[in-house]
Amino acid sequence: MTRPTGRLSIDVEVRFRDCDPMGHVNNAVYLTYLEEARKHYWREVLGLQDYRQVDFILARVEIDFRAPAFPGQVLRVWIWAGELRQSSFDFHYEIRDTATDGLIAQARTVQVMYDYTHQRPKPVPDAVRDRIRAFGTGVSPAGKP
Repeated sequence: MTRPTGRLSIDVEVRFRDCDPMGHVNNAVYLTYLEEARKHYWREVLGLQDYRQVDFILARVEIDFRAPAFPGQVLRVWIWAGELRQSSFDFHYEIRDTATDGLIAQARTVQVMYDYTHQRPKPVPDAVRDRIRAFGTGVSPAGKP
């Protein structure tokens, strides 16, 4: 699949340890898949290689589970930026099976820019806004926001 404008993806192979006693990926593990996608986005779009340069906190996570994933499956985690607000912004995600393109999960996270020295939110820097906007925002690869 070609990369839609404004989206990045990573592939994740489901490991045995990702699964619960029912044999499918445990719901909490999807947070790790989203985290890996955010890390990739932050590196590719903003050029940050050191976690100490990332000055946002994760404030909210929403996940809709659509189908189970199992050990050995390779999942493609799509990420793209959504709304940019004064001190926060959204990331949207789709997790799909690479073999069938079947939808496994959809998610949204809210990140808040954070001043760790003063322990409070801060505005999204113009440079961050500019790079996110230049890379692109919008709807999912499936055409849904």
